[in-house]
Amino acid sequence: MQVYVNYNDNRWKKYDIDFATIANAAGPRRKDVEVSIILTDDKEIHKLNKEYRGFDKPTNVLSFELGDDLLLGDIYISLDTVKREAKAAGISVAEHTAHMVVHGMLHLQGYDHIVDKDAVVMETKEVAIMKKLGYKNPYSDDGVVACKNGECCPGSHTIAFFKRLKVRENSFWQYALYALFGGVAAFGFAPFNLWWATVLGVGGAYWLTVRRKNYGGFWREVLRISPFGAAYAMAMLWWTLNSIYVVPELAKQFAIWTVPALVGIGIFGVVFFSIPFLSIIRGRLNSMARVFMFAGVWALVLWLREWFLTGFPWNPIANIALPFPALANSMSVWGALGLTFVIVGFIAATVELIRNIKSVRAWFVFLFFLVIAVCGAFAGAHNIDVASKDAGTTAMIRIVQPAQDQSQKMIYSRADALKRAEENLVRLFQLAAAEGNPDLVVFPETTYPYTITDTADMPLATVLKTNVVIGATAFMDGKPYNSMIVASPDGTVSNIYSKSHLVPFGEYSLWGFMPSPIHLAHGDGAELISINMEEAEFVFAPAICYEIIFSDSLVPRTDLKPHAIINITNDTWFGKTPGTYQHLDMVRRYAIESGLPIIRANYSGISAFVLSDGEILSSLPIGQTGILDGTVWGAHDTIYHRIGRDWMMVIILLVACMGVLLANTHKR
Repeated sequence: MQVYVNYNDNRWKKYDIDFATIANAAGPRRKDVEVSIILTDDKEIHKLNKEYRGFDKPTNVLSFELGDDLLLGDIYISLDTVKREAKAAGISVAEHTAHMVVHGMLHLQGYDHIVDKDAVVMETKEVAIMKKLGYKNPYSDDGVVACKNGECCPGSHTIAFFKRLKVRENSFWQYALYALFGGVAAFGFAPFNLWWATVLGVGGAYWLTVRRKNYGGFWREVLRISPFGAAYAMAMLWWTLNSIYVVPELAKQFAIWTVPALVGIGIFGVVFFSIPFLSIIRGRLNSMARVFMFAGVWALVLWLREWFLTGFPWNPIANIALPFPALANSMSVWGALGLTFVIVGFIAATVELIRNIKSVRAWFVFLFFLVIAVCGAFAGAHNIDVASKDAGTTAMIRIVQPAQDQSQKMIYSRADALKRAEENLVRLFQLAAAEGNPDLVVFPETTYPYTITDTADMPLATVLKTNVVIGATAFMDGKPYNSMIVASPDGTVSNIYSKSHLVPFGEYSLWGFMPSPIHLAHGDGAELISINMEEAEFVFAPAICYEIIFSDSLVPRTDLKPHAIINITNDTWFGKTPGTYQHLDMVRRYAIESGLPIIRANYSGISAFVLSDGEILSSLPIGQTGILDGTVWGAHDTIYHRIGRDWMMVIILLVACMGVLLANTHKR
């Protein structure tokens, strides 16, 4: 620790006192921390007491916290008072000054003595440090006191509530709190939508990290922080394991993987969600700079999740803003990446402001994130207005939601397979042929009971006498695909789009040894499909299942502009767990980012028409068999789509780096 000594009263120079050694004995064990000791007299310390504490008298020592982990603060010591108290106690000025330095250093680290139990903790600490320095117990003589009623500590009340929460490092409660905050943070997402829980969880874990003064090695810090990431991921993603138990036959084969899979989810959480916390404790960052670092790295982690193990960027923190339409629509400007940066930055800035309410820099950083959030909300309100003005298309679209149990689709024998296929096809026709005259009927993922080849036709479109979009297994070039089939009213298959983002462990085996019920081939990626209708051409971007969660991945940048996105999916595997509701929120997020309405056909529900501002126009609940008719409108270009996901990540990192550099600039 760097110790800077200022002699405001030259009389101090005749005393041989090693201030650096004393301060380091009582301070944090970090080389990058700095503290200033100002040696003065009764006149100056009297003036400071009156100005900052309302005490019209001098005291022996004053501690001023700066709310910064690198610049701990200033310690003022009055020679006149120290000499009087040393003489009364029969000790040397050097010994009593050492006590004042130790006492002041502990105040700067959050110790207090206003409440009796806190005083016992602080005084015990002082006695131990003084003994280490070779001095006797400073409290053995009642005539010598450090300070009374907090008169020496104008910074001691800054964060009184938090500083009374003493959680020992490496204690059980430290790990338990990290896990608790991680679990709580998951409740900000659907179906709970307790946005404040995510704010509390992330903010609590951030506070628990920055409150510590001594940091260990890399792996020790990973161990300390890991309960947050593990609990956050498991509380948010446990529903994925529900798929193992939907069909009894599959459960017999894959149930053994339940615990390993849950552990894997926890490890996934540790790997990713420890990174933002590690980033703020491994460098020379003051409290304001680490706000920008924390927010920037969290956004980077979200971006990295687009790629890791084929990608799974589920539940960006931006999604907790969906209950607030204007703020949520700021994603039309900066996407989920940008809104996550803003929300996480605001959370961290709020914690730092609470830690030091008097810091001008803390207020500046807090207001920075508040202002850009407000500006984003104004831009979001404009996006909502733009989305409402487009006339849309005249195409009448029908969504079919079969809502059959998944076991009804399982194959037990060839005869049974043919019988069930015929029954399912008749049932689909009966649903789709309900009263009305749709221009397009959209069926969910894997609805068609037969395998499609590149030479096949679609009899369902022929009997319905309309355009059809339906999910099916396609077999082409000797490989099976999870595909979207587009057929015209005469049954001709005009387009086959195959899923490119496959689900590991569900649609293919990752690394070769992990189990998977099926092994599918990857499609070619984003494309636009045109359907010729009687009055006009309808252009859409196809998306199968969770492809919709990959930001800026579905709409190729061409001169042809789509009217909508058609997303077919099958969430039967997840039932009424949070995953089904969160999947719909990911659809709403993508609609805002892309500026496109989304037609969503979900086998078991929730099927919906989602407008380009994220509003759910109409929907069918989970488990309900039925149809949903509607039109779409509001397609428009957004700033985010023009910039693109990767360039937006570059912009966010530039803002974060500039914030770190500016906030970390200070004068000693």
